Amino acid sequence: MQVWQGRDALPQDGVPSVVTIGFFDGVHRGHQAVFRRAGEHAARTGARSIAVTFDRHPRQVFAPDTAPPLLTTLRHKAQLIEELGIDALAVLEFNVPFSKWSPEDFVERVLIHGLSAVQVVVGANFTFGHKAVGTFETLTDLGKANGFGVEAVGLLEIDGRTVSSSSIRQALNEGDTAWPREALGRRYSVEGWVVSGAGRGSGLGWPTANLRTPESLLMPVDGVYAGLGRNRLGEWVAAINIGVNPTFGAEPRHLEAFLLDYEGEGLKGELLTIEFWERLRDEERFDSPEALAEQIGRDVERTRETVRLEDRP
Repeated sequence: MQVWQGRDALPQDGVPSVVTIGFFDGVHRGHQAVFRRAGEHAARTGARSIAVTFDRHPRQVFAPDTAPPLLTTLRHKAQLIEELGIDALAVLEFNVPFSKWSPEDFVERVLIHGLSAVQVVVGANFTFGHKAVGTFETLTDLGKANGFGVEAVGLLEIDGRTVSSSSIRQALNEGDTAWPREALGRRYSVEGWVVSGAGRGSGLGWPTANLRTPESLLMPVDGVYAGLGRNRLGEWVAAINIGVNPTFGAEPRHLEAFLLDYEGEGLKGELLTIEFWERLRDEERFDSPEALAEQIGRDVERTRETVRLEDRP
């Protein structure tokens, strides 16, 4: 998949394109329906399929303190979109000047001159332009005036619950891993770089990989989880802790994972993805390191029982 960074990188080559637009945080099943529909249009007409997204959440520009934590890094988002068969991804910088574009500006500069759109597919609640004044109806009218079609894909519901990035965030903040799996069509995961920790895990007999994750990325609520760790070197069942290590006094909140059956030389400096299968318990303060070590042993056994790689679809 081609990736174009910034408006100046848009091809402007006159090649007909089917375009979809959105922030697509999480690339959940509602987003996936939009991408599939765009791909169907592209396959039927011989056009290329293009996703347009943004380098940051709009609220990071207007009200940074209220910006939601993200479900995917831009790298992970691009990977997921590529897996859905989209031909190219355009990443536009969302800054103050861009936010002041009118709907007409966006259509002219991006959809017409930049991407030669012949069809645009969006979610039913799509808005765009300065102060989000542009709606699906606005886009439809502009499409008629400029020679491209517009289609809206309705919001997806599962068992009466609307699939949305906000509903996934809420579930993760409550320790619920089941709804994110339903809404995403996969288990929720985070990625980060393995860094040096305090070294207490090794002393307790349970050496952990400590993860430095992007500050903008959503971590599930504190607790102990069963899941997976994987990277270019392999994949391992993982007993995961998110929290502040209260047994040893308050530390900065972080994620660390004991990778069952890992036999390598060390993962420091490696990019590691942690996938959450089930929340096992709250993080607790123990009276002694020995009591903590015993509990970790029980957590590891529960993790091994919970995560059976051979049972994965």
